[in-house]
Amino acid sequence: MKFIHTSDWHIGRQLHNQSLLDDQRHVLSQIVALAKTHEVDALVVAGDIYDRSVPPANAVALLDEILNQVVNELGIKTILIAGNHDGHERLGFASRQMQESGLHITGPLTAKISPIKINSPSGEALFYPLPYAEPATVRTVFDCDAASHEAAMATLLAQVSDDDSQGLPKVVVSHCFLDGGSESDSERPLSIGGADKISPSLFNDFSYTALGHLHGPQYKGAEHIRYSGSILKYSFSEQHQNKSVTLVDIDAAGKASIELLPLTPLRDVRIIEGELSKLLADGIKDPHREDYLMVRLSDKNAILDAMGKLRTVYPNVLHLERTGLMAQSEQLAIRADHIKKGELEMFSDFFSQVAGDAMTDEQQALMVDILDTLHKSEDNQ
Repeated sequence: MKFIHTSDWHIGRQLHNQSLLDDQRHVLSQIVALAKTHEVDALVVAGDIYDRSVPPANAVALLDEILNQVVNELGIKTILIAGNHDGHERLGFASRQMQESGLHITGPLTAKISPIKINSPSGEALFYPLPYAEPATVRTVFDCDAASHEAAMATLLAQVSDDDSQGLPKVVVSHCFLDGGSESDSERPLSIGGADKISPSLFNDFSYTALGHLHGPQYKGAEHIRYSGSILKYSFSEQHQNKSVTLVDIDAAGKASIELLPLTPLRDVRIIEGELSKLLADGIKDPHREDYLMVRLSDKNAILDAMGKLRTVYPNVLHLERTGLMAQSEQLAIRADHIKKGELEMFSDFFSQVAGDAMTDEQQALMVDILDTLHKSEDNQ
């Protein structure tokens, strides 16, 4: 049994207000080609198909185009589950009617987790789709008292473990946050304060766990408990990640062999830094100057229309930081804070000598406000 595990397509996403639809079409076409080349039995997408619950029309059209190629033209069984970005009901519309074509979509969570049996000349396996679900949703659907994401997941996996697979390998497809996973800036937190973290040990007994949510390819607990990662770099914090899909081959004994198949973006996402003059000179001969860029300028002097100058060479500069000026500003702020602190301490000593008592918290707060006002008026002169 051979399948491709991918996730976090986020179709319709923008990067600093730049549409990524063409970039997504480029890598999704590569996934279709890889599925054909490796003659896989199934394609598994572990959540966050779209970037938001009500996707734009062009995002829906792109997904329809890709699924038509995979399911209808190549005849490859495809499994999709809803992630935390997806609108579960919208994604799951007409899913029961699509099953006959080989397209299996799991939107809202249901009380009965029905496995999807994939048959192939090389073997068979059961896939258990577990869409993203808040603990409150699990409590309602299963009439249980799961208070955390881990307790909710344990409730779902108990049903998977109890299911009689008749000796066939069990593959869990889920969208969640495993404890110890490496995050990036582009992932939306599932909850506050770490309550969303789930122990990888819950998945130990299954042949393979296809996970979505974290954008960097990685595994936790064991190699067969794996995030495929997103198909593109969706923030500058991901600039050093190598994007891929995961090719999984499960033998008759239920052991998974894993190979990462790299994806090549239409444009890379990276950060460059230095003085403006040098960046402009380097950009003329940079073969990748059309990449999506964050630029950090180290110049300490004022520059007129720095972004305009950069875009004459790098057309896709999306964000500019003046780190040189920021460093100067931080030094000035630190110096001003030291001066203000010294003035407050001197006045506190004077107050104690005159009044015979230390300043109250309210009096200190009032003095800080007065000093702030005085310094701001000096700065504006």
